[in-house]
This record gives sequence, structure tokens and C-alpha cells, in this order.
Amino acid sequence: MQIGISATLPAQNLHVFQARRASFKCRQPSPLNPLTKPTPSSQKPASSTELTRQHLSNLEKLLQFQTKAQPEPVVNGSTESKGRGLLEGLNLSRIWPETKAAEEMSPRHLNRLKRLLSKTMEYSPRNNLGSRWREYHGSNDWSGLLDPLDENLRREVVRYGEFVQAAYHGFHSNPAMSTDKAPLPRHVALPDRSYKVTKSLYATSSIGLPEWVDDVAPNLGWMTQRSSWIGFVAVCDDKREIQRMGRRDIVIALRGTATCMEWAENLRAQLVPISESDDPTQKVECGFLSLHKTPGAYVPSLAESVVEEVKRLMEAYKGETLSITITGHSLGAALSLLVADEISSCAPQVPPIAVFSFGGPKVGNKGFVNRLNQKNVKVLRVVNGQDLITRVPGVFVGEGSKQQQQQEKHENSGFKRVIDNNPWAYSHVGTELRVDTKMSPYLKPDADVACCHDLEAYLHLVDGYLSSNCPFRSNAKRSLVKLVHDQRSNMKQLYTHRALTLNLERDRLPSCLPSPSS
Repeated sequence: MQIGISATLPAQNLHVFQARRASFKCRQPSPLNPLTKPTPSSQKPASSTELTRQHLSNLEKLLQFQTKAQPEPVVNGSTESKGRGLLEGLNLSRIWPETKAAEEMSPRHLNRLKRLLSKTMEYSPRNNLGSRWREYHGSNDWSGLLDPLDENLRREVVRYGEFVQAAYHGFHSNPAMSTDKAPLPRHVALPDRSYKVTKSLYATSSIGLPEWVDDVAPNLGWMTQRSSWIGFVAVCDDKREIQRMGRRDIVIALRGTATCMEWAENLRAQLVPISESDDPTQKVECGFLSLHKTPGAYVPSLAESVVEEVKRLMEAYKGETLSITITGHSLGAALSLLVADEISSCAPQVPPIAVFSFGGPKVGNKGFVNRLNQKNVKVLRVVNGQDLITRVPGVFVGEGSKQQQQQEKHENSGFKRVIDNNPWAYSHVGTELRVDTKMSPYLKPDADVACCHDLEAYLHLVDGYLSSNCPFRSNAKRSLVKLVHDQRSNMKQLYTHRALTLNLERDRLPSCLPSPSS
């Protein structure tokens, strides 16, 4: 039974109510009211029960949305919310760049920036590699782990990069070498306390400077010495870390160019045959081979030292699962390939060998690449797209972005075929992990050559790299302190100014900053 309006109102007031009801209009129709939605003329109007059910459903959705959009209560001083607000969901930064700048200056972003500029180290948990350690060590050439970058691989790559930072610090803390006696054992502060240094490594140049150089510049000192400390061999000596990694790891870390003699060797770019090779077409750069094979007056050659120490460690830990990881930056990246080639055939059963290189130049020709592939040496090259060092020596073919490579593939396919088959042309080795300075929200897109080749900038980019479609992750954890200290002129002013307001003491920096990633 339906009750009409006339049955609930006195007759004398009925005409007044109907007049007011007819004059009432909603200026802004409610999104919750299903009556506001146009219905096709062919469909029958919904019943009151259906309309009520739909109205309640819309109201429930609205209440759920508002509940999710409300900020979470403060816990331990943190006001971060896991929910995304309506404006954030619209992603206005793609429409108006000013919105992105405003977001960078938001309290939430400044709190995160303060954490990144803090000297308090933040470590991420190390996941158990277990039975997958060979995969992370390159057994499948890191297939399926690079794009997107696997979080465990990211952490391992950055960790090995910090061993190279320790090699740089170990050299610059005492660069000079005695010219009349053997060097004393050198202390190296490792970023990972589960490893211990077992051997110091030295590289010697086969060329010498003219005598008149000492008369013109007598104060060059260690810059002109022929032999220099270039790195170390370390072995994992912690039971928990060995269990986590699934094996006992031997690390060989090599620094980049530091002395005048090393720079001089870098410029000797002619290809020469490898003395141990039966194939005369397998060639490497003359200067790199010189630093690798030349003994000093009181130190053995780099090749001899590495082979001797690897054999000793293999005998000391005979019966255990071992791996050999060689890592280097710049010149150290080039020497890493020669060291890998040397130790791959130093014994009947050599453990799996992997090279993690940062900003490395080309080392040899196609014959040398085939030589390493035949020896099953795995190489992961971390390359900054803006780093010119990774394009030399040799011809600039196939060294740019993916778009440039595709264009060169069509325009210079015949020329590139000639280059690849030419025994005098250089070729890169291994699998490439490409990062780019332009993708960092902290570095200037037009950063100079030194910044693009800097090891800390490399580790910063790797720690932030997520995938080719999303080059820099928002939850990167590596501290910015060392980057601000070393590359202040290449940092965006927003962050250098903020570092000053946070009273950052740039003169007191730890030698190695952790960058675990998760």
C-alpha cells in the first residue's frame, strides 16, 4: 500500500508544499545519486529497491575510499602514509613540472633527503643467496636479472664496488713506495668485515720518464714511480656470510688510474698479441698488458702475484665450494679482464670466475672476447651512458643509447661488420648493465666527464636503478654524503643548498659508504 503526499499533509498546506517541491533544483547533482546518470530511452527505469541498493553501494565505496585516503597515525615520529591521496593518484607531475618540484620540497621528501644526507649508515638486510649463488655469479650471464634489476644482484654489485673504493682509499692513504727495499704489508679498511685481506697487489709500468722530468718537476714524487700499490686479494672468513652466499668467496679488487706512469700506459693503445696464446689474432691493449705483466724492482708482476695467491687459497680451502670475483673501476676494470684470463688457466680445476667492472674501457679485440668466452669467464660491465671512458679505445660504434644503436645498426651495418671481423679493432666483453647520469634526481643532467666516470656516482646510479622503464627507484638507500662531497658542482642546487642547511660536515667523511639495496 502506497502512501501519497496528500494523505500525510493537510489539504490547506498541500498546494504550498507542491509549489516548493516543483521549484527545488539541485545545482550540482550528487555522484552518489544513481538518478543523475542518464539512462537510455530503450531501458526501463529501475525500481526503487534497485535504486536504493545502488545508492547504498555507492555510499559504501565512498566511505571505503575516504578511509584509505586518511593519513595514518604517527608512529615513532613518522607521518608517512602508505595510502595514496587523490592528487597523488592523478600523477600531476607528468602534466605540470612545477608539481614535481613542489613534491621534492614536501616535508616527506625533505625527511628522506635528511636521512640520505645523514652520516648514520642504513643497512638493508642481506638475503640468503643459497643455491642461487651461481646464477648471481653469472652462470647464465645474468639472464632475467638485469631488467628489472634483481634486488639481490643490485646489492651484490654495489658491495663489490665498495671493495674497489677500499682499494682507492688504501692507495691514497699511502701512495709512495720505497725505491730501495720491498714494501711493508699494508692495512686496508674493508667495507665488509666478513672478509680479510690476504695479499697486496702491485702494478709496474714498463716505460720510464726522461731524466729531464726530475729537473723540471722535482716534487712529483710518487706520481712518477714505476711500481704502485693497485689492489688486494681478500677472502670471506665469516661462517654466517659463507652460509648466506652459498660458498666461500675470493675477491680481487683493483683501483683505477692514479699515477703519471699509469696514464702513460693508458695511452699506449696499439693491440699486441697475448704471449700465452697460440692464436696470433687474440690481442689486447699494449699499455694494459704492460701493467699486468711487468715486474718491479722489489715486487712481482700483477699476474704473478694473483696466480700465486689464488693457488694458495685454493689449496688452503680445498674441498670447499669456492668462487673468484674480480672487480675494478676504470684501469682496474681493464686489468680485471687480464687477471681473469690469467687465473682461469692457472690450475686444473679453477673455481667459477666472475668480473664486476665499473666504467671500464675496451681491452682487446674480438679474438680476446672469444678467448674469455671459451674459458667460461663471466663479465658484468656496469656502464654509464654518459661516460666517455667506456667508449675508448677504438671506434665509436654501437656505444650510445638503444635508439642510437638501432640507428647505427641500420646506417652502419656494413661498417660495423667490418669492425667486428677486424683483428685490429677493439670489442667489449661480457654482459652490460647500463645506467645513466640523467636518470638521477640528484645529479645535474649535464654533469661533467669526471662525474660521469666517478665510482661513487656509479654506485649511486646502480643503487637507484630499477629498470629501463623506471630508471631510478624512489626508495634508494645509499647515502648522498660522499657524492655531495666529491661532486658538489654536479649536484642539483636544491640538494647542495639543503645539505648546507643540515650542517653537513663535508670534511669528515667515512672512506667507504654502504649501499645495500632492497
